[in-house]
Amino acid sequence: MKAITREVHGYQSWDKTTGAISQPIYQTATFRHPGFRQSTGYDYSRSSNPTRESLEKSLALLEEGERCWAFSSGMAAIGAVLKLFQPGDHVLLSEDLYGGTVRLCNCVYSRYGITFEYIDTSDIRLVSQHLRPNTRGIYVETPSNPMMMVSDIQALSQLAHTSGARLIVDNTFLSPHFQKPLTLGADLVVHSGTKYLGGHNDIIAGFVIAAAGNKGEADRVALELIYKSEGASLGPFDSWLMLRSLKTLGLRVERQAANALKIAQWLKKQPFVTDIYYVGLPEHPSYALSQKQATGFGSMISFKVTSAALAQKSLSRLQLICFAESLGGVESLLTYPIAQTHQETPPELLARVGLDDRLLRLSVGIEDAEDLIADLEQALS
Repeated sequence: MKAITREVHGYQSWDKTTGAISQPIYQTATFRHPGFRQSTGYDYSRSSNPTRESLEKSLALLEEGERCWAFSSGMAAIGAVLKLFQPGDHVLLSEDLYGGTVRLCNCVYSRYGITFEYIDTSDIRLVSQHLRPNTRGIYVETPSNPMMMVSDIQALSQLAHTSGARLIVDNTFLSPHFQKPLTLGADLVVHSGTKYLGGHNDIIAGFVIAAAGNKGEADRVALELIYKSEGASLGPFDSWLMLRSLKTLGLRVERQAANALKIAQWLKKQPFVTDIYYVGLPEHPSYALSQKQATGFGSMISFKVTSAALAQKSLSRLQLICFAESLGGVESLLTYPIAQTHQETPPELLARVGLDDRLLRLSVGIEDAEDLIADLEQALS
């Protein structure tokens, strides 16, 4: 079955009890038991809920994984994964990474005796050199946020497994429509569901999807315990909104990617642009790798303009595109990473990846590409 068909129908095309095409919203905190030690399969919505279960099974299907857990935010999902590590563990992370993930690692989980090291995970030789006997995880974003660096998932998975580590891939930027890391050897996939999966800037959600197989059984058991015990599960109504959104995932991201390519090609020709970072351009250093491990290039573009003053001035001149954080929605958003998404990232990491005050990050929506180009032109001229 093709990806877009799976997205439309999900795990369950209709409600088995009533035949409803739209899955029911089970807006309940608790469930009645028929009798002592008898259960309908549900008891309390923190641990299980039929609407959320349908969503989790649908996303596991799309990512071709064994089990999915739906969380109340992307950061809650990442936090659950970080709890799999123990004091004394060493974790390698992409040096170009969402600032919130860096903050969570450096300011919260490092206090529990976990060592985090940031390196260029697109360089397999470098990753190999930085592995230690106590390395238990490699965590990557690919493409990365916001410099669009691409890591070789299959090569990293082989390296991780040879070393007794797990590979965790943040697949937010491409979604399972374009990239399926579990099929390339990753152990866990995380998503900020707020972004492309939700797609309408109206849901805050996060997901963890685990691969099948005996090797990952311990992680699946641990994640079940974390999920049930900490209570950061997604509510029924937001689960239903996400189920609704997944039906149009393919249509949205295909349109967004087509728009992004047109805009990237236009940006290349503009005198006010000095650098452009879009994996769909043939001159991107990882263009061939992207073609190998993904079926599309996504719709995130970062670019540098001639001065910080121009970058900052353009933000208040936008008329159609919104100056706002987040990404992946049907509306186009422009973000100034150094002052927004990455303001708490250590300066040395920013310098290493080239993230400076001239960089803008564009999340391309589904509007007409010519209208978006016209807005960028008037804002940046």
